Amino acid sequence: MTNADTPITFELAESILGIEAAGWDDLTGGHPALSHAFLAALERHGCVGEVAGWWPRYLLGRRAGALVAAAPLFLKTHSYGEYVFDWAWADAYQRNGIEYYPKWLVAAPFSPLPGPRLLGRDTSCRRAALAALLQIAQQSGLSSLHILFATPEEREWMRTAGLLIRDGVQFHWQSRGESDFDGFLSRLNHDKRKKIRQERRKVAALGLHVRWLNGEDASEADWRFFARCYEGTYRAHHSTPYLNEAFFRDFARQRPGAVRLLLAERDDTPVASAYFLVSNGTLYGRYWGCQEPLPGLHFELCYYEPIDYCIRQGLTRMEGGAQGEHKLSRGLEPVETGSGHWIADPRFRDAIDRHLDHEAAHMTEYREHLANRSPFRRPDGVPK
Repeated sequence: MTNADTPITFELAESILGIEAAGWDDLTGGHPALSHAFLAALERHGCVGEVAGWWPRYLLGRRAGALVAAAPLFLKTHSYGEYVFDWAWADAYQRNGIEYYPKWLVAAPFSPLPGPRLLGRDTSCRRAALAALLQIAQQSGLSSLHILFATPEEREWMRTAGLLIRDGVQFHWQSRGESDFDGFLSRLNHDKRKKIRQERRKVAALGLHVRWLNGEDASEADWRFFARCYEGTYRAHHSTPYLNEAFFRDFARQRPGAVRLLLAERDDTPVASAYFLVSNGTLYGRYWGCQEPLPGLHFELCYYEPIDYCIRQGLTRMEGGAQGEHKLSRGLEPVETGSGHWIADPRFRDAIDRHLDHEAAHMTEYREHLANRSPFRRPDGVPK
């Protein structure tokens, strides 16, 4: 046992591979995208590192040799794969002849999944991790430190420490004790309920069969097919995929219970797939792709079938990922997210602070707009 009065000594590690997996995972609260297996697979298969522009610098805090605090810290040479967009900030720096990159980033790489970012045995350890991060950022001479998709508690700590707080919105399905998908539909107003049933009937007419697989059940052929779907989706949006087949297969092998692969097949031939993470009663929607354009299949594989799966499996939440107001009419509800930002240059800090004040006002209006467009019936049964 360690004495709470013993000081925590912090250091930076350039690889997760040399960090004890059990000690790291004990601090993550079971979040799959922060797990040692997830981060290690990213490193092993080149998804982070020099070529990717994500330089690992994991913060480790030890007390009497025991790991008691940590943070998934990276040096970033760009802003790709973050889902909290600061390109305008980087452009302003460049126009003024000041370097914005590299910057410090605390995040689950390529994963806009809210959760703890300041990891620790208890509150004091987690707050000590924040103080250590700020000290590193201040002494480094770099432009900024960004802590993305943090918990509400962490955002309050960051606000108190002087970081700028940026609000965001995601869309999550949340269980209300439904026993089946029809029970979920009964919560929606008539028009939305009718639309979803029509969309599901059209997909059913395609003659597809869906299969849910975990990391143990998915074969090499399944992962090969999914990787093609994943890469195709990114290329269709004129973007470069961040991950690769080797990563998906590696992580599934290391943490089979944390992975769900959904396949849609016609005559035993796969035509589309979707990838999810799962832990602590939550299904995290991540990636999808289709080998032929089939109307309505995206909504079926990314929203309706996952919600149905959650109800059958007793999961209480399904996170739909970043952005996507269209998710509201599919039964996902707006949920507030947020991040913290430390800016070294006081001139830019003041400018970004003013910008975030305006952005926060617009975000308040946006949340009110979403509330007025809610697809759910009132508790008294009267449609909104």
